[in-house]
Amino acid sequence: MQHEKEIIRQYLQRFYDCDKMITDTQDIFLLGFVDSLFAFKLVSYLEQEFHISISNKDLDFPNFMSINAIYEFVKSKQKAGED
Repeated sequence: MQHEKEIIRQYLQRFYDCDKMITDTQDIFLLGFVDSLFAFKLVSYLEQEFHISISNKDLDFPNFMSINAIYEFVKSKQKAGED
C-alpha cells in the first residue's frame, strides 16, 4: 500500500513547486497546481502506471482530491478489473 502511495506522491511532487512533501490527506486542488492539462496528465499517468481504464463517469473530484483518494480510487478500479 505505501509503495503505491509513494508512486502517486512522487508523480504529484513533479508538478508541485514546493520543498514540502505532499501528505496523504492534503487536498491537491487547494494546493493550486491542478488545472485541466494537469488533470489529463494525471488520468493518463494513472491508467498507464496502474493498468486501469478511467472513464468519463470516473472523473469526479472526490476520486482525485488527495493521495489517499487517488489510491483508493485506483485500488477500486483494479479490483473491478479482476471481476
